[in-house]
Amino acid sequence: MAIVAGIDSSTTRTRIVACDADTGEVLRSGKAAHPDSEASRARSTEADPQSWLHSLGEAAHGGLLEGVRAIGVSAQQHSLIGLDAGGVLVRPALLWTDPRSSGAAAHLTDALGGPAAWTAAIGAVPAATYTIAKLRWLAEFEPANARRIAEVLLPHDWLVWQLLGHPQRRTTDRGDASGTGYWSPITGEYRQDLVELALGHELSRLPEVLAPNEPAGHTPEGLLISAGTGDNMAAALGLGLRPGDAVVSLGSTGTIFAVHDEPVIDPAGTVSSFADATGRHLPMVGTLNAARVLRSTANLLGRDLEGLSELALRSTPGAYGLVLLPYLEGERTPRLPHAAGTLTGLRAEAMQPEHLARAAVEGMLCNIADALDTLRAQGVTIRRVFLLGTVGRLPAVREIASLVFDVPVVIPPAGDHAARGAARQAAWALAGTPEPPQWELPDATVVEPEPDQPFGKAIRQQYGVVRDQVHPEIAEMA
Repeated sequence: MAIVAGIDSSTTRTRIVACDADTGEVLRSGKAAHPDSEASRARSTEADPQSWLHSLGEAAHGGLLEGVRAIGVSAQQHSLIGLDAGGVLVRPALLWTDPRSSGAAAHLTDALGGPAAWTAAIGAVPAATYTIAKLRWLAEFEPANARRIAEVLLPHDWLVWQLLGHPQRRTTDRGDASGTGYWSPITGEYRQDLVELALGHELSRLPEVLAPNEPAGHTPEGLLISAGTGDNMAAALGLGLRPGDAVVSLGSTGTIFAVHDEPVIDPAGTVSSFADATGRHLPMVGTLNAARVLRSTANLLGRDLEGLSELALRSTPGAYGLVLLPYLEGERTPRLPHAAGTLTGLRAEAMQPEHLARAAVEGMLCNIADALDTLRAQGVTIRRVFLLGTVGRLPAVREIASLVFDVPVVIPPAGDHAARGAARQAAWALAGTPEPPQWELPDATVVEPEPDQPFGKAIRQQYGVVRDQVHPEIAEMA
């Protein structure tokens, strides 16, 4: 039995899984937190990349990598590791979570001619998370460091480079490269003109963009290292997504993406077109309000999330006419940056805790359903939805999602999906086959919508009427 390993390095920790290369069965796993640094304690926006290697070593202790023949690497996207002409780190890595580059992103958007110009160039409008926005921030606020930067690596690029023993060749993959803001998933090429627009000069070295099944090289010990990729792309690979599948990840905010055969060009910039780790694409939208809606409602009702779920299931579809527009932090999709939440339909019979709990779940999921429709409006087919995140496993969320989305809802088991996806990529590179190995997703729960059930359509219609009355500008955006 060949054994492969996947490494996922997030903003806070490293996770490693060792898997059977043929079946994907997880044989061993480990994890370790990144060591605290002064910068991370202060802002959680910068990091010494060496700390990632330290936690990798901690996660791999106890012989976890024994017998492994190939390794894949997944890591947080968008971040910036700037090196000088000698390959020396210029400053601590700027992480995707750093909000300081939000102004730089806005300046870049205007400098190229607005959202439509950017989506035509790279399939997306740069946000504060993007590498190119961080380059612009450096040029403005740390010009001496900006002048020293000769090349930029992403976290997974840097980890692969370290594992390979610092070769002259630098590599990346199309999935992670598509989050830089200066590599186009539309053309498959770098845009040095956009680098110069942000940084003030071109980069003297750019990582080679590898094919999905192409190895990056071998370690000094002879282990194959695959191309690696960004965490969302690795999660899609670990879940076994195919065209027609979408992921709804319910953190405090919502991340919604789907597998599509072609890049999506949305002139409004609502949809960001990323590449995936298989040769396809991952068009993505985001919402500012997801799990925080349920947590806020649970706090109001004096319950935890499980208690909120129990309450919601005591109510009925439509929550006795209560409708919650869940724009607690403004909203990104639809674009309502200054909006607040709205609760309507208050009548004596509706003013019960269970109906408010139900309205919160329905409102959050109707907002997510609107985001899924935004993808559909760009020609993206959605036949199944994979629901990720702790709140996605709540019984009320699972049940109501199948009503509101009106497609089968898949709840994967809790697990390290990005690390497993990195391992699957390693198995693919080891086999050298045109397609990745077929790994089953064990213990997944599928909630099928009831055929011809009227409740989901009625919930969305009730929500849509209130949404359009309170925010008529949404119709104008469409």
